[in-house]
Amino acid sequence: MNLRQPNANEATGTANRSRSVVPCSGICTRCLDGCKGSCEIWLSSFRGREVLYPGPFGGITAGADKNYPVDYSHLNIQGYAVGAKGLPEGTDANPDTAVFSSVDTETGYGWDRKVKMRLPIFTGALGSTEIARVNWEHFAIGAAISGITLVCGENVCGVDPGLKLDAKGKISESPEMDWRIAIYRKFNEGYGEILVQMNVEDTRLGTAEYVSSKHNLDTIELKWGQGAKCIGGEIKVTSPERAIELKKRGYIVLPDPEQKKSQDAFKAGALKEFERHSRLGFVTKEGFMEEIDRLRDIGFSRITLKTGAYSMVELAMALRYGSEAKIDLLTIDGAPGGTGMSPWPMMNEWGIPTFYLQSLACDFARKLEKKGMRVPDLAMAGGFSDEPVVFKALAMGSPYFKAVCMGRGLMIPGMVGKNIEKWLQAGDLPKSVSKYGSTVDEIFVCYEELKEKYGSRIKEIPLGAVGIYTYTQKFRTGLQQLMAGSRNFRLPSLSRGDLMALTREASDISGIPYVMEARYDEAMATLLD
Repeated sequence: MNLRQPNANEATGTANRSRSVVPCSGICTRCLDGCKGSCEIWLSSFRGREVLYPGPFGGITAGADKNYPVDYSHLNIQGYAVGAKGLPEGTDANPDTAVFSSVDTETGYGWDRKVKMRLPIFTGALGSTEIARVNWEHFAIGAAISGITLVCGENVCGVDPGLKLDAKGKISESPEMDWRIAIYRKFNEGYGEILVQMNVEDTRLGTAEYVSSKHNLDTIELKWGQGAKCIGGEIKVTSPERAIELKKRGYIVLPDPEQKKSQDAFKAGALKEFERHSRLGFVTKEGFMEEIDRLRDIGFSRITLKTGAYSMVELAMALRYGSEAKIDLLTIDGAPGGTGMSPWPMMNEWGIPTFYLQSLACDFARKLEKKGMRVPDLAMAGGFSDEPVVFKALAMGSPYFKAVCMGRGLMIPGMVGKNIEKWLQAGDLPKSVSKYGSTVDEIFVCYEELKEKYGSRIKEIPLGAVGIYTYTQKFRTGLQQLMAGSRNFRLPSLSRGDLMALTREASDISGIPYVMEARYDEAMATLLD
């Protein structure tokens, strides 16, 4: 059984000519001399490295479509007809008190001081890609009014057109970063926070020092990697001048914009874009602990870490080092992940998939705890989009996992709301929207709720943010229903016992009991005693 068909995908704008395709290579069974396209090999023959990336850049997000043998769909949620865990102290469990709408979906993370969130989800890293920049206002305000954490990804300062450096090559002014932080803070109500990520280039430019001194941020996030790729972050730029500027700031830019052959290819029209790449990090325990101390000396009281779908050795490093450093949150991002720009072959073919990676993390966390060490609060990332799978991840990861990081799943509502706003202004609502109404009040089911809460400030909330809020309210209600059905009325009461594995393989990987064995002894005691 093939888990993925290579050589053609909508993400890269490619397709097979033939209906019959060799499974392992993705090449048409009858490759015709004179074919006019357009598989990946065909397109790569004259567009080369461009075909590595999903496109068009800045207008899409992409998620790999490899069909892994086991994922969270191989688990089901247990439902019960008795009991009620997590009700407020002193509350008697009965049909009048144990109602799904009273389920508490709040969570928190942190070593000493918890950051509260109204929901156990937060955004993926929205960094230097164009799609993150143009949608930032919608994402930031949407996260703030929903009461969840927002992650400002790597390289934001480094690609800022208005960036100013001091005599030592450190950031003295970054209008883009200032704007991003201000927008989130404008509507933050004490739930969630903004996390600014740092990679190699961010460290060299002094991003941590800048956001600490100018914005007095409590928290900074170190980045080891992500689930979508095992190299540094990339974006594309469309002018040689901009490419040269980024190269001078310390980035790797390919093709080299300062070389005559690149400039000639751009003038000829063959070369249309330059790639800006970040460097690979090199993690050592000594270096990590020194960086933690340095960041605390700068003034950060809280430090989080984001790591990717590396081998289980790097997972062990993240957990052990994070425990010793007393970090506030470790986000573990499984393959294949989603992205604004990552190499398409890498997205599909590298790294430990999310379900497997979380299973390993749970096993490692238990071993650390048995050793007498405290496990930092954990979050899982990598392909989440709805409340049933988030429930499964939190239950399977109990008691260590406090939240799930959602990338594309939280970006989509922001883009939908933003586009509805544009269509309304242009008087060009598609039928898929207009069937619900022709005004904002009619279209957005939560709009009146927000108007009542924010009054005249509602005019400052873009419809992309309303879209995110509306989605999170659906998510909250759906999660409340699932939790009530499993008789959990607070997130901390979730446990691995609330799940069953539908396949033996899923049970072997996760340690969740197989459906025909889960609670079998209890059932027999009830049946036969």
